[in-house]
Amino acid sequence: MSTPAPHGTEEGLGPSMSIWEHLDELRSRVTQAFVAVLGGTVIGWTQRERILGWLLRPYERAWVERGLPGAPELQTLSPTDVFVSYLQLAFSAGLVLAAPVVFYQLWAFVSPGLYARERRFIVPFVVASSSLFVGGVAFAFYVMLPMSYAYFFSLLGPINAGGTLLTQRPTFEYYLDFSTRLIVSTGVVFELPLFLSFLVLAGIVTPRQLVEFSRWAILLAFIVGAIATPGPEISSQLLVSFSLIALYFLSIGIAFVLKPRAKA
Repeated sequence: MSTPAPHGTEEGLGPSMSIWEHLDELRSRVTQAFVAVLGGTVIGWTQRERILGWLLRPYERAWVERGLPGAPELQTLSPTDVFVSYLQLAFSAGLVLAAPVVFYQLWAFVSPGLYARERRFIVPFVVASSSLFVGGVAFAFYVMLPMSYAYFFSLLGPINAGGTLLTQRPTFEYYLDFSTRLIVSTGVVFELPLFLSFLVLAGIVTPRQLVEFSRWAILLAFIVGAIATPGPEISSQLLVSFSLIALYFLSIGIAFVLKPRAKA
């Protein structure tokens, strides 16, 4: 009776690696990803004013449409605020620019433990993950930010008959913190189909389990939509919720394509 081959020597798998070789490989991949992010950050720093102008468009448009007095402005509270905030903006731009390299390094690190038929997904994975991330960034910029500012500005105005006026002059730091966090986190959320695809390839979940969980996924999507868009408009909440639901069912379709074939 033949004995089963150890992990790493089975046909189609990559060569076996010791724990120290895995750590060295991890260090190499993290270093290359860091260099890519650093390079993107340098590019973001050289284009910081142009990027800030692009990031301010939803805020300025919502300000004008609401008819708020004066011109929108950002304040700083200390001499270092401008430098630190611009550095944060450049780093966020670096993450977006380096996304394809980061995703490639991630796949290259896990690929030695996969079968040859699974390693051939490296190019589709990099393309799909980068596209989903950029799609999430675009969704946050063109949909979520305008809806958020429109609602926040609707809370401003006269408070009572005494003439007290509630206005807004955000700081540079708080504005960038809110905008960049929302954009980057939405890009990460849009990676849901790829994340579930990994779970399917690893045999942790099955497409049938994803289908059975779909009712709870729909409920969670509406909860997230209500939290992410606190405005009174039901249309904005539905837009976010239906986008999350579409991502989940897209993940189910991908799962049926990628599910491991049962061996005889």
